[in-house]
Amino acid sequence: MSPAFPMLTVLSMFYYICLRRRARTATRGEMMNSRRAIESNNRALPINVEIVQYAKEVLDFSSHYGSENSMSYTMWNLAGIPNVYPSSGDFTQTAVFRTYGTWWEECPSARLPFKRIPPNFHSQDYVELVFEEPVYPTAVHVLETYHPGAVIRILACSANPYFQNPPAEVRWEVLWSDAPVRVNSPQARQFTPCIKQINFPTNLIRLEINSSLLDYYTEFDAVVLHGVRERPVLSLKTSMIAMDDLDEDEDEEKYGCGMDSLNKQFSAAALREWTTNGYFDKLPYEVRGRSYIHLSLQPYWSRINDASLEYLQPRCTLVQWLNLSWTGNREAISVSGFSRFLKVCGSELVRLELACGHFLNETCLEVIAETCPNLQELNLSSCDKLPPQAFNHIAKVCGLKRLILYRTKVEQTALLSILNFCSELQYLSLGSCVMIEDYDLIASVMGAKCKKLRSLDLWRCKNITEHGIAELASGCQLLEELDLGWCPTLQSSTGCFTKLARKLPNLQKLFLTANRSVCDTDIEELAANCTRLRQLDILGTRMVSPASLRKLLESCKDLSLLDVSFCSQIDNRVVLELNASFPNVFIKKSFTQ
Repeated sequence: MSPAFPMLTVLSMFYYICLRRRARTATRGEMMNSRRAIESNNRALPINVEIVQYAKEVLDFSSHYGSENSMSYTMWNLAGIPNVYPSSGDFTQTAVFRTYGTWWEECPSARLPFKRIPPNFHSQDYVELVFEEPVYPTAVHVLETYHPGAVIRILACSANPYFQNPPAEVRWEVLWSDAPVRVNSPQARQFTPCIKQINFPTNLIRLEINSSLLDYYTEFDAVVLHGVRERPVLSLKTSMIAMDDLDEDEDEEKYGCGMDSLNKQFSAAALREWTTNGYFDKLPYEVRGRSYIHLSLQPYWSRINDASLEYLQPRCTLVQWLNLSWTGNREAISVSGFSRFLKVCGSELVRLELACGHFLNETCLEVIAETCPNLQELNLSSCDKLPPQAFNHIAKVCGLKRLILYRTKVEQTALLSILNFCSELQYLSLGSCVMIEDYDLIASVMGAKCKKLRSLDLWRCKNITEHGIAELASGCQLLEELDLGWCPTLQSSTGCFTKLARKLPNLQKLFLTANRSVCDTDIEELAANCTRLRQLDILGTRMVSPASLRKLLESCKDLSLLDVSFCSQIDNRVVLELNASFPNVFIKKSFTQ
């Protein structure tokens, strides 16, 4: 082989990277003109026709504000053409995530963060959208209708969800990303960031969200994908270099376009060609090169597979905190791979995060129960594909103190067993658990068995009544946090909220969201008995007056969040007056459209 050939290859790679960098930093006008081919050898290549598509369906998501049995405020509203845009405001036809701001990080149920999280990982929620036809993306438009600014990452997937057999390797490519930025206006906007070109067609787009800088819930109406059927060709000179030969996840801005960058890229490509350990070599050194007590793999969710876990195994024999949330989907992690890992690394585990782990099945929960004797915290949030019978195994983990079952199919029999055997529970989330038939019975068992309970989330529980509340308040008097948002069977006239206030003096957070019966008597009882209150949500009530709110604010000196949105007696003038008198309290007021 001629000695000049490697140099030509390197120069070609250098030229390609410079072109790619230019495309990534192009202005919006340049990106829109990318449908035109770059001229090469004085000859223009054919023009691709751009295809415009709305999302066909919502494939997966981490949370939503709405109910599992309706369309109001659910992620499913992101499918199809816009319902609301360009109108601004709070509309039930939009997609809304469960949280905003930082109030949820200041609750008694807030969890300690993992250390050594990459500084560029800010994602808190996600939603995945499928489009009809795979295309090479040229633009992505996100139609935001209320409090925009939460989108921080847009990704594309190489797998077509409509194909029954997934490809051997599923690739995720970041089209655009940025740190969270505050948007001053709550008005609707079309968000169209400049995206980079990728080397595969896609019909699966993922939005990742950070709502920490928002003053209220962000709302989305639709997502539009622009793209072309044929791969855009930059130059005949670069067509001989496959995109797969370069490390797509490295940022040229970090290394520049010099020879050092080429060496790094070329070495990474060669290493991947000769190793068979999945994405392990693409993980950063701080994940690969040490033993761990606390380890979060969530930031690397797109790279974690069976081989990655196998190679991490020797470094995780003493791990106590492990975060595998968002990982393993689309068969990246198998049941056998997860089981092998836990059998080696589960003995010291105290905390295990598995949110949105759709690879999990009953066998996985059985393995957790058998191999993690010291487990105290288990997060199965939005593991909505787990079969109901799988949850029976959790009752074997008797030392559990924190259990998150938000948006799971846990049934009543399994939950009763858990409550009977896991008497150390302090934090329990049952939000949007729609398979439970009798929440009064559940509350009664909690009152009898879970005396140490400090935090309970019953968000959108459909059938709890004043009888269940009475049992709960009598038996769980250490409660500091209680979420009864969107529980329609609770009525103030039964005295249930008065009993809560009198029996639970340690309450710091109380959500009575969308309960129209909350009245002045309830607010005054809270003011008299729950002086440690920090967060109160009474969105939607028609029966609370400014006078009772003033009493509450005067009594509860630590109050930091008060949501009085859609409270008909609390107009904007009242909010301004209360804000002036109590400047340390964030008083949120939204108005009906």
